[in-house]
Amino acid sequence: MPLVHIHVTEGRRSDDELRRFADVVQDVMLEHFAAPDRDRYQIITEHKPGRIILEDTGLGFDRTDDAVVIQIFQQGRTLDHKRAAFRALADRLESETGLRPADLVISVSENTREDWSFGEGVAQFVDGSLA
Repeated sequence: MPLVHIHVTEGRRSDDELRRFADVVQDVMLEHFAAPDRDRYQIITEHKPGRIILEDTGLGFDRTDDAVVIQIFQQGRTLDHKRAAFRALADRLESETGLRPADLVISVSENTREDWSFGEGVAQFVDGSLA
């Protein structure tokens, strides 16, 4: 059950384009993170121009105002899973949305089963409602 937060600059993409971003990300989560069906938790946040600041960490990337940050909160994925997801996101977002790979920043954060409540103030993984 990855929770995905997609950060984009306001006004750069239509609602349809944003939905396509979200769909591509979900497809990658299903394929490379083995997320179950109907396990889609995504937040798309549009930031005012100039509010996403992404330097290149000395790697020589030439970023544009179309840059996107994807944060993935999850548990139990290996380095191989993460690398496969990074590559698939860069490739698929470029081919299906036109996002330049240099304009994509991805961060994966680990958490535990006890860190989740899916509603009603219950820790479903802890109380056994979810396996």
